[in-house]
Amino acid sequence: MNPTSPLADRMRPETLDHYLGQDHLTAKGSVLNNAIKQGRIPSMILWGPPGVGKTTLAQIISNQFDIPFYTLSAINSGVKDIREVFERVKRQGLFGGNSAILFIDEIHRFSKSQQDSLLGAVEKGLVTLIGATTENPSFEVIPALLSRCQVYTLNPLGVKELDLLLNRAIKEDVFLQKRKIQVKETNALFRYSGGDARRLLNVLELILNAIPTGKIIIDNKTVTKLVQENPALYDKTGEQHYDIISAFIKSIRGSDPNAAVYYLARMIVGGEDPKFIARRLVILASEDIGNANPNALMLAQSCFTAINMVGWPEGRIILSQTVVYLAASPKSNASYMAIEKAIAEVKNSGDQNIPLHLRNAPTKLMKELDYGKDYNYSHNNPGSFKEQEYLPESLKGKAFYEPGDNKRENEMRRFLKQRWKDKYGY
Repeated sequence: MNPTSPLADRMRPETLDHYLGQDHLTAKGSVLNNAIKQGRIPSMILWGPPGVGKTTLAQIISNQFDIPFYTLSAINSGVKDIREVFERVKRQGLFGGNSAILFIDEIHRFSKSQQDSLLGAVEKGLVTLIGATTENPSFEVIPALLSRCQVYTLNPLGVKELDLLLNRAIKEDVFLQKRKIQVKETNALFRYSGGDARRLLNVLELILNAIPTGKIIIDNKTVTKLVQENPALYDKTGEQHYDIISAFIKSIRGSDPNAAVYYLARMIVGGEDPKFIARRLVILASEDIGNANPNALMLAQSCFTAINMVGWPEGRIILSQTVVYLAASPKSNASYMAIEKAIAEVKNSGDQNIPLHLRNAPTKLMKELDYGKDYNYSHNNPGSFKEQEYLPESLKGKAFYEPGDNKRENEMRRFLKQRWKDKYGY
């Protein structure tokens, strides 16, 4: 073992038994574990934050099947590199399904044409594709490729997994075994890791390098001091990333455009992906503003489209305009709360019977069973409204949507009150 290699590399597991976290994918009886046992691995996209084991999992899968494993990084690879891999597989006479694994790190950075070049080989089974991404594949992977892959979500490591990893490194790494290490406190260590295994081990290694001899005591004070003295550990995937985006969203929600633009500037200067910011604005426009100002969602969606069209650095102006508008808009989370209440009701009461008059009746039998009978077509009535029951009988009169206290939703409240009277408490 090379003592100069990073601790994170030395501690990289080689089997599923030593793989920490992601039990929903890798534990006995789970989807990937079963697929490996059956000898049939589909092409897949591994989606999750940095340091949760995407690359490691791909390598473990390859080891389980003992087949060629090719790795490309979307940062410095192009269509030519992809074709060279395909040619190498063909020259080796490896035809048929699951003949080789092609792992592409940061696949979201591939352009459409680069992703298109993968389709034929994946469809024919020349290679099993494993792509890793920190971005939502629904936005970043072309539909044709996405439809040929299973998408598996990997989660940040929890305290339990981080604690196991820390203790395993201290006890099992041949170089750490020679050091006198005492762990007194782990709060700061785990907080700075942000659920990232690689970051945890990098911070641990930083501490060891800062104290080259003698006993090493790991506590919150020591960790905080050393990490703050090393700005490289504060990148856009770490704790500060989550703190800034949290402050950004809360500032807009709190109607403070000055603070919101400040945190926007922090993210821009820090190199944050503008599309990530724009997506968060789309979500916020619906979750926190909603029908208090329906134009907010339209502007946020236009912002996302414009960012993709205009690019950088001019995109910062579009982001700023949108952020100011959203922060200065009236706020309502009524639609968000309505769907949360409705989902909770569905989970609690199950699938309630749809009223007969609302059911579809495409067949004679269904018509004979009174499907659709007595339904009153709303537009045939004054004001395009006729009072009738739409909820299942057991939920009759239950309100999920409570209009917010703002000009637009107060108008909606009056509209609903006029039609439904006191039925829903409007």
